Amino acid sequence: MSVITNHMPTEELQALDAAHHMHPFTTQDELAERGVRVITRAKGVTLTDSEGHEILDGMAGLWCVNIGYGREELAEAAARQMRELPYYNTFFMTTHVPVIALSAKLAQLAPEGLNTVFYAGSGSEANDTNIRLVRHYWSAMGKPEKSIIISRQNAYHGSTLGGASLGGMVPMHQQGGLPLPDKHHIGQPDWWSEGGDMSPEEFGLMRARELEETILHYGEDRIAAFIGEPVQGAGGVIVPPETYWPEIQRICDKYGILLIADEVICGFGRTGNWFGSETMGIRPDIMTIAKGLSSGYAPIGGSIVSDEIAKVVNATEFNHGYTYSGHPVCSAVALENLRIMEEERVVETVRDVTAPYLKQKWEALTDHPLVGEAKIVGMMGSIALTPNKESRAPFAAEKGTVGYKCREHCFDTGLVMRHVGDRMVISPPLVIKPEEIDMLIDRATIALDKTYDQIKSEGLYK
Repeated sequence: MSVITNHMPTEELQALDAAHHMHPFTTQDELAERGVRVITRAKGVTLTDSEGHEILDGMAGLWCVNIGYGREELAEAAARQMRELPYYNTFFMTTHVPVIALSAKLAQLAPEGLNTVFYAGSGSEANDTNIRLVRHYWSAMGKPEKSIIISRQNAYHGSTLGGASLGGMVPMHQQGGLPLPDKHHIGQPDWWSEGGDMSPEEFGLMRARELEETILHYGEDRIAAFIGEPVQGAGGVIVPPETYWPEIQRICDKYGILLIADEVICGFGRTGNWFGSETMGIRPDIMTIAKGLSSGYAPIGGSIVSDEIAKVVNATEFNHGYTYSGHPVCSAVALENLRIMEEERVVETVRDVTAPYLKQKWEALTDHPLVGEAKIVGMMGSIALTPNKESRAPFAAEKGTVGYKCREHCFDTGLVMRHVGDRMVISPPLVIKPEEIDMLIDRATIALDKTYDQIKSEGLYK
């Protein structure tokens, strides 16, 4: 039996990794020079590295380990399914029990009118599916010219060709000839960085109405859909002003534009409801799902589509699919994950107990001289670092310089807290306890103190 263990010194593991492993979103040479961090095990909300250091995972892996690490039930569900039916496809008029059961459960959990699932292996793949799905839908409706999909600057919808094109991140578009045609990006609802002298409410309406301006520019007969994360995650946990989403919904309804809610991060309890669409009061035609669907224990994603879309698409052959669409092991793991979340009332506990407690502690970080704004929805939050709270000024350094320094101090303090530019973001496992929230805040404060002292000595706090 092949067993993978941490049987080598850290330096040897780092050397092997540098020689043979290409990391995502990484300058490989820089990583090889400094040495990669090797994570060897995890339990609850705590990671352990190859040197034995324990680290509180304030990011739930990559926004995904919602029920925390080390749940034996998910391992047992995977093992049972591997023994019974390790793989079969869902092509050729065939299905299997795990995908049937998972689909029925998702229809039960999803907002009203969303009852059908097309599966993928990840959120990126699911958003690629959405591009083809909405275009095929409109073509089947006799409107093939409706092909343009509108997204937002600084949005993240995956890193496949389609997903990265839907996303609005300039560094991604600078590589690989992106974005693909018929994608248009409007401004993001980031009042802190881009609101100027407008109130958040005015700014939210202004940014939402850019959607209507774009529809009128191209003509509503050309627009297929608008896609947005209820709360922008990888873009820095950008919580839109309260005026934003109601206006987006109004515009989509007025012009008959499909609304795609990318729930890859916001879904499955992250915002204090099962889906971020419920938190923001929007009615999507399609929801992209992944990450928290299996709490990251197995790779699975999908698109939950409205009854109207399903009715039209189901009357035709949709020439699309993946080898692992509805993989039986991944489906079984996801189903067990959802069972645990329901039976242990994880979402309700987040909504009623831990998210309000975290919000109180998180927003108090604005008392720190380095923090200008603290935004949080459920279990996803961000703080904006600034040398001037009143003017919301940037630092006298390249964007992200101070955020990176803070991130490094977080690791040294035993906390994973990500930086997006000069915003620090968290997304802890949904099962984090109040005493672990205290630990997170204490460690974040220590890291902020160290960052403050460092940038003052370096002349960047001005």
